[in-house]
Amino acid sequence: MIVGAVKEGKEVAAVQGEVSVGRMHASGRGRSGSTKPFVDSAPEWSNTDKSAIEETIVDLARKGHTAAQIGLILRDQHAVPNVRLVLGERISQVLARNEISPEIPEDLMNLMRKALKMLDHLNSNRKDIHNRRQLELVESRIRRLSRYLKGTGALDSDWTYKRDQLRLAVN
Repeated sequence: MIVGAVKEGKEVAAVQGEVSVGRMHASGRGRSGSTKPFVDSAPEWSNTDKSAIEETIVDLARKGHTAAQIGLILRDQHAVPNVRLVLGERISQVLARNEISPEIPEDLMNLMRKALKMLDHLNSNRKDIHNRRQLELVESRIRRLSRYLKGTGALDSDWTYKRDQLRLAVN
């Protein structure tokens, strides 16, 4: 179905339901992964005790698990396929409400760990120009994500990415 829209004085046609999203650092427009089916309530067989789930989330976070790891543990060991359907909020929101959220968000920390691994590889393989380019792209993503996180307030406004201080920031 084609829908017409007006954007800045120009008429733009868009195909509704189909989104062709380009990759950030590549020319391809493929879709990656699968999408979850639309479900608005937790399944009958799942654990729906809100207080127990929230206590488990807080305990796992205090033990040092990330939000993604907590979600996997809840899914595999506690029969909670989707925390958002039970609690009405994400794991990171539960952690923020209980003031346990990490200083640097998980997605940014994962990119920084990736950059650190690439830097370690480049120290021993100085002529690897392909890895040097990939490091530039990862650092570009880090800067782009940090700009977004500063705008949303999830990251301090004075935080900056510095390659020489990366090892100190990544735990």
